[in-house]
Amino acid sequence: MIATPLVVFLSLQFGWRSAFVTIGLTGLVWLIIWCAVYRVPDSHPTGKKAVARIPVRVLLRTKFVRQFTIAKMFFDPVWYFYIFWFPEYLKNARHFELASIGKVGWIPFLAADLGNLAGGWVCGRLLHAGISVNVARKGTVTLFALCMTAAIPAVFVESAWRSIALVSLAMAGYTACNAVLLSFPADVFPTSTLGSIWGLASMGSGFGGMIFALITGWLVDNYSYRPVFIGFGLLPLITTAIIWCALGRLEPLRTE
Repeated sequence: MIATPLVVFLSLQFGWRSAFVTIGLTGLVWLIIWCAVYRVPDSHPTGKKAVARIPVRVLLRTKFVRQFTIAKMFFDPVWYFYIFWFPEYLKNARHFELASIGKVGWIPFLAADLGNLAGGWVCGRLLHAGISVNVARKGTVTLFALCMTAAIPAVFVESAWRSIALVSLAMAGYTACNAVLLSFPADVFPTSTLGSIWGLASMGSGFGGMIFALITGWLVDNYSYRPVFIGFGLLPLITTAIIWCALGRLEPLRTE
């Protein structure tokens, strides 16, 4: 949210190179802080002793890990599209100047911040109501995946502000879904495996991002943004179908 107006300001005032340098330095600052404060669980004062680890090759044999990785392959490219392509869309399709993008480009990211909270809150309310973990988690993802279909009308409305509002709803839907998806592996596997599972899922996410970035560029060059927005409005529904039909129940894995 902060990056959009910051990058535009730096680019307009000091040139585009200053934006690269500033953003790069913030990453180094974060790294220094992380190295200073992070402790592995075994050495952390409140950490628990690690339980037996499950090798990656064994994890890959489980239905959950394979299907979860595939689900992320279809799900995360939607987010990549918004963060990489939405400013370009505002410029080329909605004819915004760079200064105008800096003034409004942060709005969808504010909505995304709120989506993180909304996803956890809705899922928590369902769990407190006595609904099973399996239905509460998957039901919350389904609800907010439907919000992500707001990307489809966003490309057809005449008003740029309505388009921004619809994209904001779609981005809030993504972060709400992802906040709940983060808990899926912990419902099934012991804590000692979660880093490996999310590493594999992120690998699928990156592979999907690579493929869909190529498709996005080709569609924009040869057609328009319309098929792109339609596609990224429908991809979350594929993820929803995978988690309901192929992932299995969210319950502790029986390894005996």
